[in-house]
Amino acid sequence: MSTISDPVSAPPTHAAQPGYRTLWRWHFYAGLFVMPLLLVLAITGTIYCFQPQIEPLLYPHRLVVAPAATPRLPVDALLARARTALPPDARALRAHVESNPARSAEFVFALPGGTKESVYVNPYDGAVLGTLDVDRRFMQVDRMLHRKLLLGKPGELLMELAACWTLVMIATGIALWWPRAGASWRAALLPRFGTRGRPFWKSVHASVGIWLAVGALAFVLSGLPWTGSWGKQFKALATRASLGAPRGAWGGGLALKSAVPGAPAAATAAAANPPASHADRQEHSGEHAGHDMASMPGMVMDDMPLPLVPWAVGAVPVPHSPETSGAPQHWMLAQVVAQMRDLGVHDGYDIVLPATPDGVYTVSYFPPDPKAERTVYIDQYSGAVLKDIRYEDYGAVSQAVSYATSLHMGRYFGLANQLICAAISLGLGALAVTGFVMWWIRRPARAKGASMLAAPSRERAAPPLHAWKTGLVLLGIVFPLMGATLVAVWLFDRAAFRRA
Repeated sequence: MSTISDPVSAPPTHAAQPGYRTLWRWHFYAGLFVMPLLLVLAITGTIYCFQPQIEPLLYPHRLVVAPAATPRLPVDALLARARTALPPDARALRAHVESNPARSAEFVFALPGGTKESVYVNPYDGAVLGTLDVDRRFMQVDRMLHRKLLLGKPGELLMELAACWTLVMIATGIALWWPRAGASWRAALLPRFGTRGRPFWKSVHASVGIWLAVGALAFVLSGLPWTGSWGKQFKALATRASLGAPRGAWGGGLALKSAVPGAPAAATAAAANPPASHADRQEHSGEHAGHDMASMPGMVMDDMPLPLVPWAVGAVPVPHSPETSGAPQHWMLAQVVAQMRDLGVHDGYDIVLPATPDGVYTVSYFPPDPKAERTVYIDQYSGAVLKDIRYEDYGAVSQAVSYATSLHMGRYFGLANQLICAAISLGLGALAVTGFVMWWIRRPARAKGASMLAAPSRERAAPPLHAWKTGLVLLGIVFPLMGATLVAVWLFDRAAFRRA
């Protein structure tokens, strides 16, 4: 349910029921905070759901090419052509592999000033079609607005709080609108189109809220694992309970090192002899607990220059190899593409190029079907597959989050999934708008100070509401950041308003 509102017209016994105004008051406070952020989430989320359809329309001369009868140029030749469009000191970061004959080849470079630039090349004749600033690309701006309001860490925490308070809003909204004695489900589920003014807006707000309650709850719960504060802690907890990332991602596992020619045999053994199967990998990962993975400095997968990384592998450390002063033969990008084809991955994935002599090729495949997700590390010298992380390697929690993420983003079952997500997002935006309209209509015209909020009045006798109080306490424990704001709102309420 949503925003700054008061309950729909109902039998007089509603307001007299113990706890009714208390729930209404908390619904009001939740809506007061969530309403503007809910509008941002609704608009940006709807846009992002349709990324596959929108981006080719925004950048047709860069992303779209005319299919040709001639074979595509080798990917290494396309990368060399892309380099010519940027300064000589630009460094290649990643390549996007796409087999769609009507799509261009995309390569991302790091520029000396710290920016990242995408270069698009015609895969048939090698012509450079144009460039785009990665961070200013429309969908990237939309995504950062959705996740953190373009405000960095403070914005990320603010959006996390908004998601948590939406849980309060949904729970109190359902309790307020649930049909009681003397009311029918039809009145709760259908707007009263024959009314006008405030009663009309109330009925629309209530009906939309009831219809969207389950979808809104699913949206919030599926988005929370990706938040910057609680999401990271939840991922760590799930992993330590062997329910999250693949074994070895936190505190142990296979030594992932690139087989540098001339390096000691012990350092290159893992790369030269990759495990034959997933069962072998899982069994072997326990033999080296506490060695390289836990103490290895450097980036994790979430730090890599990738558009999206599966949630389960976000905290997996990126492997390194021993330093070498030699000039060994490098594995070519085309050979990595051929390897991935042999592994059953044909297109729609990204390859992060080795940035240092001790780096490896990192392949990230994040498709709509979670069961097909892959993260592969390939030795940049020998081409050995160091590790191949698949969906079946995830813990139970990570597998559930993978499905929830795909549904949340509108990717899992195509256009129908996109339309359902858009309907829920826009419905939440409608709740914010109707809640604001109701508050605007009933606000005191000449009120000053705290009374300008027009918060519902307190009940004369404090109701017990043991279940609700227990629920808020548990919510505050599970989400500590929200727990702090719950206490702050409660103190503000007692300080700013006297009991009626």
